[in-house]
Amino acid sequence: MKKLTILSGAGISAESGIQTFRDGDGLWENHNVTDVASPEGWRKDRALVLEFYNQRRRQLHEVKPNDAHQLIADLEKHFHVEIITQNIDDLHERAGSSKILHIHGELFKSCSCNNKDLIYEQKNDINIGDKAEDGAQLRPFIVWFGEDVPLYQTAREIVKDTDILLVIGTSLQVYPAAGLIHEIKDDCLLIVINPNETGFGYGQRAVVMKETATKGMKLLYDKLLNLV
Repeated sequence: MKKLTILSGAGISAESGIQTFRDGDGLWENHNVTDVASPEGWRKDRALVLEFYNQRRRQLHEVKPNDAHQLIADLEKHFHVEIITQNIDDLHERAGSSKILHIHGELFKSCSCNNKDLIYEQKNDINIGDKAEDGAQLRPFIVWFGEDVPLYQTAREIVKDTDILLVIGTSLQVYPAAGLIHEIKDDCLLIVINPNETGFGYGQRAVVMKETATKGMKLLYDKLLNLV
């Protein structure tokens, strides 16, 4: 089987009803992103950060995978598929995809604020006073702005060896994830699905589809099967 790597971003989850923060004024429910997604924000107001992610987690229980998630999962019948996602939701998993690397963390997990290797399943709220086994406050298992991305090297190795890289629902303006497209081999087919795509960073080799994630996947699916 050919190797197909999916690099997914907020645009694919937005069609399931999950709000993005890069649209419009860059605010999440009137919060500056640095207030709720940075180590500085955590030090300043832990209660605000926890409640912000508690709301995201509650919402995630209410939404479902969309057609784009489902079509990507179905591609496993025809390709060796690996997903590198910037999204912190579990919609790829619920759609049936089996190999997903969450480079920015996972909303349904928590960790010690002193040791991110102490990780726990977290389907419900995190409250002030909820402790990890080392006695430290639990925090969302999220890679915040200004923090290292520990799985980036793993993502690089996946991308370097793929035959097809499909970028969907992301304009790749967040580094280091944006650098992954520069790791592909010379004969890798690069496909981009993004309704607002401007060509940023992709160069001339990309096949660009200015469509939403769901419409783009419906248009692309049969064409991908012709490459099997």
